[in-house]
Amino acid sequence: MSIEPDLSRRCPAVDPDDHHLFVSLGCAAENLAQAGLANGLQASIRFDPDGAGGVEVALAPTRAILSMSYQAIGQRQCTRGDYDGQPVSPQDLRHLADAAAGPGVQAVFLTQRPDMERVLDHVVAANTAQMQDPAFVAELKAWIRFSEGEAECLGDGLYTGASGNLSTPRWLGSRMMDLVYTPGRENDRYARQIRNASGIVVFVADQADAAHWVEVGRCYERFALRATALDIRNSFVNQPVEVASLRPSFASLLDLGTRRPDLVVRFGRGPTMPWSLRRPVDAVVI
Repeated sequence: MSIEPDLSRRCPAVDPDDHHLFVSLGCAAENLAQAGLANGLQASIRFDPDGAGGVEVALAPTRAILSMSYQAIGQRQCTRGDYDGQPVSPQDLRHLADAAAGPGVQAVFLTQRPDMERVLDHVVAANTAQMQDPAFVAELKAWIRFSEGEAECLGDGLYTGASGNLSTPRWLGSRMMDLVYTPGRENDRYARQIRNASGIVVFVADQADAAHWVEVGRCYERFALRATALDIRNSFVNQPVEVASLRPSFASLLDLGTRRPDLVVRFGRGPTMPWSLRRPVDAVVI
């Protein structure tokens, strides 16, 4: 079987080279691998560069293993709320690091406050740049589901309730966003949420190509599932890797040489948030 990118759902403003799109294919492939193993099927996954560039998955019989990661698939979410700011234990950090490891991918964990503050500086600079880009703001607004009814009708996107915001009709939510969605407000929110996180992990691939981006997605998904099993939340703060002009300075901060940072994720413990909806399986299977 294959997992193919849906190029009709590209986000050219925030993801012009389809980096995040291919990362998402890796996330889906890892979920399939975990589910296959739970049902007695070993997944062999490889990137297929032909055509649009999909992921080929071969399944072979094996002994079924019902892992904690598989059981966490239904509960995993990007929790865009506040965390409690308490340190994660060394044992749990080791579990997270083990889950995040993968061929050709490094996971850089930052748990010291000075290091996290330096990441925050880059988040703020990149977030400000994005919010001053009309194309980015228009694309973001198109993917926001301002009301629960809109989220249920479309079955995708980012429901405002998942970020702790009010549910409103689109016409009202769009106008309110124009008024309150400002760099100052958003930067304050990111500063608070990075400062109440337990740590930040940055995923870095050895090469900047679609095959490695898929592997980054697999590594992130394993990390996120293990975190969920440990009752640890996570969410993306990807602005420093999304603004291409600022990406080299962020790579320099992490001493990555010529490698490109792929994902930036904060983590910590806190309450779950309302869920963004996703399309049913029959809508994405051909």
